[in-house]
Amino acid sequence: MTGRRNAATASPRPFAEPVRLDLSDPGTLRPLWDLQRASYAVEARLIGFDGIPPLHETPEQLRASDESFLGVRDASGLVGAVAWTRLPNGALDICRLVVHPAAHRRGVATALLDALDSIEPAELTVVSTGTANLPAIALYRRRGFTPVGRRRIAPDVTVTLLERRTEPA
Repeated sequence: MTGRRNAATASPRPFAEPVRLDLSDPGTLRPLWDLQRASYAVEARLIGFDGIPPLHETPEQLRASDESFLGVRDASGLVGAVAWTRLPNGALDICRLVVHPAAHRRGVATALLDALDSIEPAELTVVSTGTANLPAIALYRRRGFTPVGRRRIAPDVTVTLLERRTEPA
């Protein structure tokens, strides 16, 4: 026995399918804000910089964003979310991807990105993350993103800009 399971015997993901989040609902906004703070606190430690704007965002600022959101819940509540906008050139800009630290390595980010690809297909998708956030860089590279540049955001801190191009449908 190899310890590998095939798709027919694999257990289902321990979380619900991604759904759109309504930030006008206080029952959604506060859990999303809490999730975002927990997730960005991990990135802040990884990149050695706690000036990540969403880490300091108020719930009101989050609600006022012009981004669309998908979220994933498990038995404990909201454990992941992805936000995006469409740029004037039609590109899909992934603005934030957050996963609660207790839900890392459970496929939450992958499920969110799969759902986003399904509902918002794009010939060009862009995203940025802290250069020292190696788990995020690896995730995006596995999904076909290529680093296309870096931007300095503070002394000794850069973000990596990534993009993925796909053929038109």
